[in-house]
Amino acid sequence: MKSSKIALLILIFVLVTGCGGGGGGGGPAVTLVSIAVTPANPSIPAGSTRQFSASGTFSDATSHDIATQVTWNSSNTSVATVNSSGLATAIATGSATITATSGSISGNTTLTVTVVTTGDNVLSITVNGSLCSSNSYLNKPCVSVTVCSPDTTTCQTINDILLDTGSYGLRIFKQLLTNVPLTQVTSGSGSLAECVQFADGSADWGPVQTADVILGNEPAVSVPIHVIDSSFFGTFGSSTCGVLDTSPSAAGFNGILGVGLFAQDCGSACVNSASNGRYYTCSGTSCTGTAVALANQVQNPVALLPLDNNGVIVLLPSISLSGSPSVDGSLVLGIGTQSNNVPSGVTAYSANQVGRFTTTFNGTSYRSSFIDSGSNGLFFPSTSLVPNCPTFSDWFCPPAPPVSLSATNTGASGSPSGQVSFQIGDFESLINSINNVFPDIGGNFPGEFDWGLPFFFGRNVHVGLEGTVSILGTGPYWAY
Repeated sequence: MKSSKIALLILIFVLVTGCGGGGGGGGPAVTLVSIAVTPANPSIPAGSTRQFSASGTFSDATSHDIATQVTWNSSNTSVATVNSSGLATAIATGSATITATSGSISGNTTLTVTVVTTGDNVLSITVNGSLCSSNSYLNKPCVSVTVCSPDTTTCQTINDILLDTGSYGLRIFKQLLTNVPLTQVTSGSGSLAECVQFADGSADWGPVQTADVILGNEPAVSVPIHVIDSSFFGTFGSSTCGVLDTSPSAAGFNGILGVGLFAQDCGSACVNSASNGRYYTCSGTSCTGTAVALANQVQNPVALLPLDNNGVIVLLPSISLSGSPSVDGSLVLGIGTQSNNVPSGVTAYSANQVGRFTTTFNGTSYRSSFIDSGSNGLFFPSTSLVPNCPTFSDWFCPPAPPVSLSATNTGASGSPSGQVSFQIGDFESLINSINNVFPDIGGNFPGEFDWGLPFFFGRNVHVGLEGTVSILGTGPYWAY
């Protein structure tokens, strides 16, 4: 044992100092020849860790573990970091080269970070993929939701539900709810209905009804949902609410799952005022504005889960600027509530009472900035660098190659601040390809900055619900 210990000390001395060893025989110095990093080319899900080893081969044909004597490095710290002992932490989907170096000798391997795909709290996302009934537009993230008649096992699983971090609550077209009778929410002596208007000029109208909703393999939660029905109470919706989505084919989706920053879709503003422009009580032949208690408002079903109720994580892989036909990812429920949703390597940016923070771009600060998977592009005020398209004037068409831009996001509280780099390509050229999913499409949005779906590619975007706590802080916040 004593002689083994001395040999080990001599080996370390040779490695660190580069001096000759080998006892007192005066032989040639033992030097490091190569380093092998293992495991070779592993794949791990985002949020997990992997321990790497470094084996050094020396000029005397011996090999030894030298993991604690080398310098470790990751080529892409936004994908994975690695500490001084070779423990890598997966941050976001993509790949990174993990390198071990000693002097002029190095070895490496490629770590691939994948999306989280297993767990009761995980829902699959397909962007223009198998969960989408149609590719009616670009950058369409679809999930599947199960809706049941209250307190029964009469359920229906509905695909083509748009995943939207910019809204709150579940909305489904009446045409899809063929086998699941729901319970109407009342308001006084009438039926509660809702009008929701979106930034693209469209609107959804219909009754608020109670359903049992299942996300992934989580327990069912009883929640008021918005049943989209343009004909509810005759022509009231079309005359009052706006340009209505009349059918799934007209809207381009079967419904919307709003998993944004808030538990209800209106909150105290609709509790305290009947003139909120959103909720109505309908009876006889007319509908009138009404105040609504929080419990009866359309609610984010994530907020009602027994465990994973403090937010969600959206995981989508990086894709090339030329795009992809479809992309698969995951929606993970909860933040730091289970082993598969522990946040790592992300920074939290607080949001204000209406879910906004500040983006500074091209010398102007936009205090109404938000992160929205339901928007299919990056939308911000146009500049000379990103002119509008000649044909599709709402979109940007800078001359090739794609324009590299950057902006700075700042939490609503005034800190932290962090730079975001992004690119904008020629929309009209991109859409002439066979692809449906692009990380570099954008359009003009005066006065605001909307970090739409392209922002999510290659990032783990955390959505912290208002009033809830995780290791990232107290919601509402965005973290990435």
